[in-house]
Amino acid sequence: MKTGIHPDYGLIKVACACGAVYEVGSTKKNLRVEICSRCHPYFTGKQKFVDTGGRVEKFLKKYNRTKS
Repeated sequence: MKTGIHPDYGLIKVACACGAVYEVGSTKKNLRVEICSRCHPYFTGKQKFVDTGGRVEKFLKKYNRTKS
């Protein structure tokens, strides 16, 4: 590899919205994620409906439908 053209690669902390913190290697400085393996429904076995910003209501209003 050529020297001086690649970004610095090192260990950083990735923080999830659920409070979990992981150490991974990356060229970024800090990462924040909304969902991780500790809180994702696939890994936990619990389905959780996440409606950020009222997307369902916005869709229902747009197409003039009611929630059943």
